[in-house]
Amino acid sequence: MISSDDWRRQGQERYLKGKSLTWKKYTVYSDFWKHDHCSFCGEKFMEIEGSDFLTEGYVTDDNHYWICKVCYNDFCEEFEWSVN
Repeated sequence: MISSDDWRRQGQERYLKGKSLTWKKYTVYSDFWKHDHCSFCGEKFMEIEGSDFLTEGYVTDDNHYWICKVCYNDFCEEFEWSVN
């Protein structure tokens, strides 16, 4: 279990608790969007293959909140996520 004072905790339970997530390839949210960050650790998601950026992850149904695999594994039980 992750400590209650883990640096990645920033009140995400307000908008991510109990959400349905999908594992998928990253796509930009809109034409004006270049990248996103993991909602917990801040790792960068981009569409660029072969880069140092994440190109796949867990995302909410509205494609707004992205979560990396490490943070998903660390917080999935506590946040009661379901995966489509």
